[in-house]
Amino acid sequence: MLLDLQLDARPDLAVDRARELTSTGIAGLFTFEGPHDVFLPLAATAAAGIETDLMTNVAIAIPRSPMHLANLAYDLQLMSKGRFRLGLGSQIRPHIEHRYGATWDRPAARMREWVLAVRAILTAWQDGTRLDFRGDFTRHTLMPPTFVPGPNPYGVPPVLLGALGPIMTRTAAEVADGLLVMPFHSHRHVRERTLPAVDEGLARAGRTRAGLAILPQAIVAMGRTEEELARADTGVRGLLAFYGSTPAYRPVLEVEGWGEVQPELNRLSKEGDFASMFGLVTDEMLATLAVRGTPEECAAELGRRFGDLADRVCCYFPGYEPPLDQVAALASALGPL
Repeated sequence: MLLDLQLDARPDLAVDRARELTSTGIAGLFTFEGPHDVFLPLAATAAAGIETDLMTNVAIAIPRSPMHLANLAYDLQLMSKGRFRLGLGSQIRPHIEHRYGATWDRPAARMREWVLAVRAILTAWQDGTRLDFRGDFTRHTLMPPTFVPGPNPYGVPPVLLGALGPIMTRTAAEVADGLLVMPFHSHRHVRERTLPAVDEGLARAGRTRAGLAILPQAIVAMGRTEEELARADTGVRGLLAFYGSTPAYRPVLEVEGWGEVQPELNRLSKEGDFASMFGLVTDEMLATLAVRGTPEECAAELGRRFGDLADRVCCYFPGYEPPLDQVAALASALGPL
């Protein structure tokens, strides 16, 4: 199983951090749309000639035009010599409306169109065909020769879609090249909720599992000593509490019988009582919703959870940085799985 890690760095520091991480034997790097732009660190890494797979995980699609996304995907595919994947996500309503200042309306239907529109634009450039995409939310029918970059020598990059709920998961399985399984999940949630929605979406499109890349994501608390694990646990509890406070993510907790915790986490988040939030994440929750242990133990657990579904996994180390030798051990231990 191949390992992808988050390139969590400012764009001006991304190249040095990318060199550190790729020296451990990992297969790829991905960026998250947080305090900095999601594309610039990948562009800097590709421009530096670092040969590794690159992916946005995820770029928030709804506030962006599919044309902007297609241009970025084309250029990063070119710069990385064919090693780029465009991962898109919808975010949740408060962020779309109040952080991005964009419109929230039928998010799964909108994301479906964005995936199809981006692919239509890239395909028109690649094949020299007329661009004629007409949807309910976006329309792309004008493409003068001046604005056509021509065929990409490395082909059209894959377009992946991040999802958690059944509707967005069905949508991803129906139209995207791959599904980014949201990192806030449990083994039971993936098996009982995610995979049935995947199969439904594939059936609607007349596709099979072989035609859809499934890229699971995992929140990892990794260390070799009790001190290292305690530090990792603190960061992981914080992220789990943050995700758990979001109403849209309650189904993950409900599957495990912890649904009543979500409203309390939400209330505490609005009050800014983060210490109490973290305290609600029990050891059982941490072990169920995250992956914890030594690099070898984490690799074994990742294989148990995802080995029959995927050939690569994206891992997060929230709030802490494991030593590079432990990252290398994790990548090595995953290799034979």
